[in-house]
Amino acid sequence: MRLAFFVNEVATEIDEYTTTRLARAASRRGHEVWYVGVGDVELSASDGQLVARAHAAQYGEDDTLESFMERIKECDAERIVMEDLDALFLRNDSIDDLQERPWASPLGAVFGQMLKARGVTVVNDPAGLTRATSKLYLEEYPEKIRPRSLVTRDPEAIERFAGEVGHCVVKPLYGAKGRNVFMISDDGEANLAQITEAVLQDGYAIVQEFVDGGEDGDARIFLLEGQLLERDGLPAAFRRVPTGNDPRANISKGGRSVPLEIGAAERGIIEAMSEQLVADGMYFVGIDVIGDKVVEINAESPGGMQSVERLYEIDVCPTVIEALEHRAGR
Repeated sequence: MRLAFFVNEVATEIDEYTTTRLARAASRRGHEVWYVGVGDVELSASDGQLVARAHAAQYGEDDTLESFMERIKECDAERIVMEDLDALFLRNDSIDDLQERPWASPLGAVFGQMLKARGVTVVNDPAGLTRATSKLYLEEYPEKIRPRSLVTRDPEAIERFAGEVGHCVVKPLYGAKGRNVFMISDDGEANLAQITEAVLQDGYAIVQEFVDGGEDGDARIFLLEGQLLERDGLPAAFRRVPTGNDPRANISKGGRSVPLEIGAAERGIIEAMSEQLVADGMYFVGIDVIGDKVVEINAESPGGMQSVERLYEIDVCPTVIEALEHRAGR
């Protein structure tokens, strides 16, 4: 299989990323693997082909993640014809580019749609990603598995919602890694005006009713083709626990990961989501769960495989690549 991982920038990739682990698993299985950055693509003037300046990802015996990534960055870029690929794995994070490189933000989905139309297997499905990148996507799922929420740019509407539901969480509709995520006790919150102003700087706000148990963190659960991702009977899932006085459990904000036992509540959520995830082409996603509610769907470059590997001493990335082989007919 000829497989490319589409990332924000090759030079800024980090060895511990889930993307690195997926690329290593694919190369270990004998596939021809490439890294392509958002700014590395060109539409040929002569024949209309999509070409790219790509970096080869070749696994060497005894490679660590660090040495594997170093070799990718150090090798000279080569010209590849992207429509000759068997599969393209979209692993760029458009939210990261939204602030500093707005021109780059939509291009994963754009190039992905072009390549899908030319016969390349693209995951996650680029058409589905245009919806799933927004936290509005969660609102398409059954009410029973998601908290009551409001999406608005009206500060007064946020105040009214807080007055109605009490304890809630406000965050940008397009956001990631815990940026501008705030807890509100009720409409009497002393800093409500400042909180609202900060969140609305990023566009629309989504305000969610606080789910009981949220103070103890949330669960990150990986799903592959609408089902719980597992290997050797162990789940690709963990609980993220906040540290100190910061209520955010994001690993990027200092949260720590602990093992998670998948119970009836989690399986019920997966069952309720599975059919639509598959229909929308959401091949590989991470969902964030508190109790019996999903608080976020991470469809664009979901991460956290380092926690799974550390907690359970398993590498589930080969399972993801094996499924992609079947999908691409390879």
